Amino acid sequence: MPDDAVYVGIDLGTSGARVVGMAASGQVLAEGRSALSDHGSDHRDPLTWWAAVCSALERALPALKDRTVQGICVDATSGTLLALSEDGTVLSPGSMYNDRCGDEAILERVVDVAPSSSAVHGPSSALARALELQNACCPHRIVHQADWIAGQLCGVFASDHNNALKTGYDSVAGQWPDWMPDTGLDMKLLPPVHEPGTVYAQLTAGMAARFSLSESVRLVSGTTDGCASFIATGASQAGDGVTALGTTLTIKLLSDVPVFDPACGVYSHRIMGLWLAGGASNTGGNVLLAHFDESQIRQLSARIDAETDSGLDYYPLITPGERFPIADSTLPPRLSPEPADRCLFLKGMLEGIADIERQSYQRLYELGAPRLRSVRSVGGGATSEVWTRIRARRLSIPMYLPDNAQAAYGAAVLARFGLLQ
Repeated sequence: MPDDAVYVGIDLGTSGARVVGMAASGQVLAEGRSALSDHGSDHRDPLTWWAAVCSALERALPALKDRTVQGICVDATSGTLLALSEDGTVLSPGSMYNDRCGDEAILERVVDVAPSSSAVHGPSSALARALELQNACCPHRIVHQADWIAGQLCGVFASDHNNALKTGYDSVAGQWPDWMPDTGLDMKLLPPVHEPGTVYAQLTAGMAARFSLSESVRLVSGTTDGCASFIATGASQAGDGVTALGTTLTIKLLSDVPVFDPACGVYSHRIMGLWLAGGASNTGGNVLLAHFDESQIRQLSARIDAETDSGLDYYPLITPGERFPIADSTLPPRLSPEPADRCLFLKGMLEGIADIERQSYQRLYELGAPRLRSVRSVGGGATSEVWTRIRARRLSIPMYLPDNAQAAYGAAVLARFGLLQ
């Protein structure tokens, strides 16, 4: 690759588009962003998505005019689908990742046919919504959001293992599974699927001219926004974990083997020669904010001694029900006894969430994943020094605060990975 090589990552999220131009060294050379609301009020309109992507590209690319863009990689929301005509025209608004299938007969058919280990189950099943699109639109093809955005750039509609997972793709076997036709889906509607990081097309002449790029720029198969955010942190070896301390607690771990636990919502994504497994708990910052405001959390945290234990044994939840590491829809919150000392109460809650984090990584290990070797922390809670120390005492492994966790940056890293293979 030339010394001035640049890799471009495009992230289409729920609120807008972001673009990152990255040097081979990993240095960010350019950024651009554009909110969906700047281009329309309908977040389901693919033309609004595309307008935001174009705007973000137009804001980022001028800073790269003296560099050689080698490749582009796109990530987008997992499970969002589009129905297309033969000439690529969009036939309906996007079927969003969190939309529910309204046809009970379709949902029942998916339950009857699909193995329990598949990621296609549930009321917002992407496979069920694909069947809805097939019945409603008579499409020539059905693609995922990232497939469509990349297709605008290269003229080829192809998917990747990660975006196709919730539609039924079997990443372990590397194919659409044999049971899928029994659901009634016309398999010819589905796109070809590549492993993330696969070079599969080049920029069209029209798009090269529009963005002042070379037609030799290659498209690299992408991933979901969640997987791209993981890649952005720098986690790259089996045993590297990422904990997201946001409204809820989400953990992800790189594994050399795929692991699954459908009851707990654990699936594995094929990524950069490894497998990314993870799960999400109902605990997290939402529980803290139900008992404290942000200023109270800051003030009380400054008084917490992270090197001692509170003696409290909490399982912090807002309402009954947990999904991971325990699958129990009736599991009650455990936040008693509640001490009069508010500082001690907060400490017990932070410890409780840290214990759930430890149990979550242990659960992945029990399923066959490697032992945790490091954790990179993202989300609002990642900046809390006292909480980091409480967590580190329980996990007993190195803890890192990554320089970057943007999905667009992770997509750029994936573009570099693909082009250097």
